[in-house]
Amino acid sequence: MTGMNRHLTAPEYALVKWMLENGLPEARAFLEQLDSAKVTPWRCACGCASIHFQIDGHPPAPPGVHVIGDFLCGAEDAPAGALIFVSDGLLGGIELYSMASAAPSALPLPPLRPFG
Repeated sequence: MTGMNRHLTAPEYALVKWMLENGLPEARAFLEQLDSAKVTPWRCACGCASIHFQIDGHPPAPPGVHVIGDFLCGAEDAPAGALIFVSDGLLGGIELYSMASAAPSALPLPPLRPFG
């Protein structure tokens, strides 16, 4: 499926970069993988805008996630969550999730709000 992967759009790149720069201290170490990241064709069944990555030169990341940044997005009175994760040392993707409202059907634009 690698041939179906695509480059990140400018807004996706900006969001990932922001999340890595503002996530847990260990998140910055994954900035070096950003230019090699491609978006896979995977789509979440719920219809949210979550995306998964494959890093050029590496097999797909195995199942399992380690969250390196968790943020709030959406309106203050109806927040949703956005987290960035890694798996086995590889940048894995961005997961959007519902809280007081449905999970976003479009990726948020930075800056996001800190969770908690």
